[in-house]
Amino acid sequence: MPPPRTRGAALRQQLAELRGPDVPAKALDARALAALAANPGCKRRAILDGAGVNKAALAGALGSPSVFGQSQFAFTRGNAFESRVKADGGAELLRLAHEKLDPGAEPPAHARVPELSAIGPEGRAARTALALREAVEAGGWTLLDHPMLALDVAGTPAFLEPDAVVVHPDGSWTVVEIKSFPMLDGSADPAKVGAAARQAAVYVLALEEVAAKLRPAPPVRHRILLVCPKDFSNLPTASAVDVRRQRAVTRRQLARLTRIQDIADALPEGTCFSPELPAAELTAAVEAVPATYAPECLSACELAFHCRDRSRAAGAVTSLGRSVRAELGGLSTVEDVLAAARGEAGDPQDPAVAALRRAAHLRAEALGDAPEPRTPEHPESLEAAPCR
Repeated sequence: MPPPRTRGAALRQQLAELRGPDVPAKALDARALAALAANPGCKRRAILDGAGVNKAALAGALGSPSVFGQSQFAFTRGNAFESRVKADGGAELLRLAHEKLDPGAEPPAHARVPELSAIGPEGRAARTALALREAVEAGGWTLLDHPMLALDVAGTPAFLEPDAVVVHPDGSWTVVEIKSFPMLDGSADPAKVGAAARQAAVYVLALEEVAAKLRPAPPVRHRILLVCPKDFSNLPTASAVDVRRQRAVTRRQLARLTRIQDIADALPEGTCFSPELPAAELTAAVEAVPATYAPECLSACELAFHCRDRSRAAGAVTSLGRSVRAELGGLSTVEDVLAAARGEAGDPQDPAVAALRRAAHLRAEALGDAPEPRTPEHPESLEAAPCR
């Protein structure tokens, strides 16, 4: 059993105790942050991500293993493509940035590629901030390969590592996203481009925090460079993607997140999410944190199958989708919805209840479930009547 958690401990110590003794923290990346911002009401995901809990291992220990994540083949293919794009000091990547984003600037013939290694994520983030400042002062083109950025999320820092950041001769900064899905005839799968844009929007927000500390603050471009394989080859091509809408949505949703400190303080003493705990104890710990399940979680969260099973067992209407939940107002369970539709419960003046009863009546009419007519006094007359 882990030692009881002290209320007055620092947040970092609290989160370490929630992970479990000697359990390393799982880094919170931009993909997880984008998914978290898409469901800001889920306190369970907020505290698990904030504490660095490995949700895939947790889901397996709970008996609901996740199939969410990137295949090893796709991961290897993506790394190979990224290495090709960044070969020769990022010459091809910078050429694409010049062509797609800044054709009026001087060609990137002598770009700088500073060394960004340092000890720990805090050290790397500080080294990245220094390299960005030096690049602005030096002018010209600079390529930052896998910089480290820090973004405050619900009162705790998240360290993010974009594929690259380009500093333009005018001092502006651009986020680069390198993906292994193809770009056919100049366009890619809209769903995959949208996911890349949401992920890049998180990096843009983190870059803006770095820029805000400089005087004058360098502009962070809201058009990112998306680099993908061209057609069915391994040759890189690129497109400029405007992420202003995704940035605004992500910023607003992250601001709505309950502070992780508040969620941690509300947990029972001794709460721990270590996968080494007995299944019953681990389930109780997870259920101590409210979740907000929606079908969209299946493509974004490792705990989605566990939360879906619990949501269905409770009869929660959230398992039917956010749009359905929004239409039903104060009716939070399927049992409440059915009772309201049958006229057994609910305020008739409630628009949701009135709509349900109207829908139930129309369904009964369509299926012929209307009340049967009364039996005539002389049923034999029906037997004597000829069939028509």
